[in-house]
Amino acid sequence: MLGGVFNSGILARGAGAGAKYNYTDAPPEILDRRIEAVCALHGVPLPVAALHFALAGPAVSSLVLGAVTPDEVKRNVAAISAKVPAALWADLKTAGLLEASAPTPAGT
Repeated sequence: MLGGVFNSGILARGAGAGAKYNYTDAPPEILDRRIEAVCALHGVPLPVAALHFALAGPAVSSLVLGAVTPDEVKRNVAAISAKVPAALWADLKTAGLLEASAPTPAGT
């Protein structure tokens, strides 16, 4: 079971003003928007990629996602049900934004 998959919010909202990472202000190297740009090239919102990546870990069988409103629950269900091309993970690895050995899902 894995919680905190949005890393204090930055993977849910992106690297904008006030973005948090590990419960503090995100440092400049984390605010780099290259991950968001690669996701956008594949038509995959960052939160969708974050959820699918989190589930790819071999020890992960479920995610714990916080939601305050019914719309947030709907958003989470839609995100986990979304299709993510396998090429996204390959491009993130090629760009050095994911470790080459990181487990990633097959195209969904």
